Amino acid sequence: MKRGLALYAIAVYAFLHLPLLILALFSFNASKFTLWEGFSLRWYRAALADADLVQSAINSLIIAISATALATTIGTLAAYALWKRSSTWLAGSLYLSLVTPEIVTGVSLLAFFQWAFRFLHWKLGMHTVILAHVAFSVAYVAVVVMARLRTFDPALEEAALDLGADEFGAFRRVTLPYLWPAIAAAAMLAFTVSIDDYVITSLVAGIDSQTLPMTIYAMARRGVNPMLNAISTMVVIVLGAMVLMAERLRSS
Repeated sequence: MKRGLALYAIAVYAFLHLPLLILALFSFNASKFTLWEGFSLRWYRAALADADLVQSAINSLIIAISATALATTIGTLAAYALWKRSSTWLAGSLYLSLVTPEIVTGVSLLAFFQWAFRFLHWKLGMHTVILAHVAFSVAYVAVVVMARLRTFDPALEEAALDLGADEFGAFRRVTLPYLWPAIAAAAMLAFTVSIDDYVITSLVAGIDSQTLPMTIYAMARRGVNPMLNAISTMVVIVLGAMVLMAERLRSS
């Protein structure tokens, strides 16, 4: 039984990660095709020299950092409020946003922006992408922080109040330090989800707010480009490292 489970786990991990390993391998191939012709870094140099890729990467970082900061703040406060004032309906609505298909979320956000722009006279751009990413990232942050709060003893806050601290002081000096590992993990998760999103972003982005996933998808539709192997490998390594760090912080 143990040997069978081990073989099953190996098969599952191979199915999940073997394509990524092949992608990384051919990102160092000197050839434009899948025929190996020798080790080379030419596609990494080409990707870093491509103006569209660099600009879209900068846009993705700006959007992801801004959305992560806002979503982490809002999501942490929302989780704390739900912990203090338990509400099954509000807590369930968080999970509803997690299981809603991205295309539905994207269309609903686009409809909302089009309705709001009738009064605000704005256009689609970087700000609409940031707001959209905050909208779907808040739930991830709240769920992670709420999981940490379930292991927190409310008596610690009560003791701080008895010793003369006000509610904000008790939160800042007692609760917040306890939540920092979960907050950091939630922020990394929100950053990963934001920088990786394509469907929602493609619906609410303007001409001047093309992100890296959108540029990669446009390049892939035009045909095989070895630069995609290089940029995809860099994205997988960075996001994979962040996911591992977030999981380690969450479980600490």
